Amino acid sequence: MTDLDPTALDPAAHDAADPLASFRDRFVPAPDVVAYLDGNSLGRPPALTAERIERFVREDWGTRLIRGWDEGWWEQPGTVGDRIGALALGAAPGQTVVADSTTVLFYKLARATVTARPDRSEIVLDTDNFPTDRYVIEGIAAERGLTLRWVETDPAAGITPEQVAAVVGPETALVTFSHVAYRSGWIADAEAITAIAHDAGALVLWDLSHSAGSVPLRLDDWGVDLAVGCTYKYLCGGPGSPAFGYARRDLLPSLEQPIQGWTGRRDPFAMAAGYEPEPGVRRLLSGTPPVLGMLPLTVSLDLLAEAGIDAVREKSLRLTDYALDLADAWLVPRGVTVASPREHDRRGGHVTLVRPGFADLLTPLWERGVIPDYRAPDGLRIGLSPLSTSFAEVYAGLAALRDLLD
Repeated sequence: MTDLDPTALDPAAHDAADPLASFRDRFVPAPDVVAYLDGNSLGRPPALTAERIERFVREDWGTRLIRGWDEGWWEQPGTVGDRIGALALGAAPGQTVVADSTTVLFYKLARATVTARPDRSEIVLDTDNFPTDRYVIEGIAAERGLTLRWVETDPAAGITPEQVAAVVGPETALVTFSHVAYRSGWIADAEAITAIAHDAGALVLWDLSHSAGSVPLRLDDWGVDLAVGCTYKYLCGGPGSPAFGYARRDLLPSLEQPIQGWTGRRDPFAMAAGYEPEPGVRRLLSGTPPVLGMLPLTVSLDLLAEAGIDAVREKSLRLTDYALDLADAWLVPRGVTVASPREHDRRGGHVTLVRPGFADLLTPLWERGVIPDYRAPDGLRIGLSPLSTSFAEVYAGLAALRDLLD
């Protein structure tokens, strides 16, 4: 970009025009932080989270004790899951649950998928997907004697429908990618890729960790089979908060998840011999629901419901556009490369900047109160969470980076 009007870089003007600006005051402030640019790794805590947890300990847990399981706790995986589905996933009720970690849920759904396709021997995945997804699939392939069909993806972009069409076939059991690439922020064409996989008779498992709460999703409309995602990024569930899993309703009866725990049985309190899965989405559960772990989500989902995912996406694009304008004006002339899509329909909620030596700038940036994310070998991810991030933060953070490069 060239010949940018200097007034376009004025953060005060952007913040004044921000319809979601008031939401920033509803998050816990960090006094020593000038610019928090890592919302795509760990979201800020909403201010009401501490109050809700304290009240739960004092009242719900403290006074109701074990009776709480009969007063709503037991249903929470589905209750909170349905709310995530409605607000962030484009999913009708009865298809989303909250449980486990992303890795565990990803394993359950991937393993169930290849079991449901016993006459097929291949899994399609890409070389630049998030490591845990690759590791899990490698383990399943080794366990089941399956062949991995790797798609080479550009770390500055991501998977395309054309690449998928070139590799799927009659032996493909499972196709799995991230909807938003964790390095570049590339948004995959989930609808087109899902259709291509279906035409080949395969099932698709999407990782939505960098999408949920930032990019509007329409899982039901797209015909998505399965999906997982974490809740501690844009959904602000807190460090290690439980993940969500989605399974298309008509697919549920065919899913034999591999971790057969008591809470996924159709009548768990019968304590009976043998495993008979719950007919609905609760069959994805294994162990005791993480009730405390879901509490912060009840706060952050209230905020998302109030703002609306479309307004969140609109601000996300404005924030990332602004970050790109600053990068072009200040950082590209200093040897920085933008390794993220510039097109709105292909860009998620973060921008990745690349330059040799960025790893050495992390400590001095932190000392200046600027907290970006780093991904080896040379990438700084500027993760912008729309409800909690101001344009002034983006300006201050990239100005500090510019000054350090000088």
